Amino acid sequence: MYQGTIVPLVTPLTETGEVSSPCVARLVDSVRDEVTAVMPALSSGEGWLLDAGRWRDMVAATVTYAAGLPVLAGIQLPTTGEVVARARTAAELGADAVVVTTPFDPELDQDAVYRHYATVREGTALPIFLYNEHAISGNHIALDTIVRICALPGVAGIKESSGSPELTRRIAAAVPHVPVFEGWENLLLDVLSGDAGVAGFVGPLANLEPALCSLMLREPSAEVQAEINAACERLGLFKDDWYRWAKAELRRRAVIDSDRTVEWDGAP
Repeated sequence: MYQGTIVPLVTPLTETGEVSSPCVARLVDSVRDEVTAVMPALSSGEGWLLDAGRWRDMVAATVTYAAGLPVLAGIQLPTTGEVVARARTAAELGADAVVVTTPFDPELDQDAVYRHYATVREGTALPIFLYNEHAISGNHIALDTIVRICALPGVAGIKESSGSPELTRRIAAAVPHVPVFEGWENLLLDVLSGDAGVAGFVGPLANLEPALCSLMLREPSAEVQAEINAACERLGLFKDDWYRWAKAELRRRAVIDSDRTVEWDGAP
């Protein structure tokens, strides 16, 4: 079972907008000692903005440089059919699992959510992570639906980004056979207190301070949580465009060469 700190990689680009393979290599090398897996092309990697070519290049480069770290490929696309097609591509590229949001539809009901994941499950041999979020898809996965989905074979984990520590704890209790990962840095102490059963953390801070994230998982305390909160404030990770700020800091540290983002329009 997956556990610990999993890093949702930013997507390093060249100044002309292509995925920078050398920068992917440096980024993975900069975090590998403190993380248990790498997760390219999810929200911190601007996954919902990546076209097919950039998505493929990012996943392929991550697989090339993972050197033993599992590669969990993010897929954020509007429809089930698109997700299934991309999951099959992830398998061809050598990914170990796929991380899948719900379809992009604010009116999506829970039966449709279940059918989405059941169809993805049938359409790929790769294990799947559920990604419970609202900002991109416009909807969420209810607890009862999560339990139904986790009864399907091959569900390898849950990235729980609802923003509710109570829900995160309830999910972990309801599906103890599936590892649950908190997706918000500022909620780690809440979900790690007591015997919540949360397996780990997936969040943008792991691109920059993976050792601090791992320390929090090993030794959760108010002091370490305060340090995490301060780091996120300082680094801009609580902002709506957190990935932009993460890239700027990684460029400052010479981990990546450019802080260009996918939606960059050429303005100064």
